[in-house]
Amino acid sequence: MPLQKLQEFLDRHHVKYVTMTHSRAYTAQEIAQSAHVSGKELAKTVMVKLDNKLAMAVLPAASQIDFGRLRQGAGIDSAELAVEEEFKHEFAGCDVGAMPPFGNLYGIPVFISRDLTRDESITFSAGSHTELMRLAYRDYSRLVNPTVIEL
Repeated sequence: MPLQKLQEFLDRHHVKYVTMTHSRAYTAQEIAQSAHVSGKELAKTVMVKLDNKLAMAVLPAASQIDFGRLRQGAGIDSAELAVEEEFKHEFAGCDVGAMPPFGNLYGIPVFISRDLTRDESITFSAGSHTELMRLAYRDYSRLVNPTVIEL
């Protein structure tokens, strides 16, 4: 979802947000460094398959997924990384690897790390490798209704 569509969605729901532009970066840690955001505060979206169905795992940029915890928290039998070919068509207009954590707009469940719920705001890639967005976590939670688990 390009930044403009995400902004329109947030505007319709009367959510205040800030957009940031940074130099092109591809990994979550590079983005955090380029945008001067802590790797603990920047959320990254990782596409996974849970019992062979697409889902989003949203966790701090400095973290890695614990698939055992993900299976347990989601109450499923199998969890694995999704490959680009399995999900890129779902996010027309977004750079692969820069999908915003709004799976609800695509009918994709979202599982978020409990660590990200402790901050007042959430910052994430907004559909490209050069744009970030920050908004209040309470607004994000209200709109997305993610499942909070230990990742």
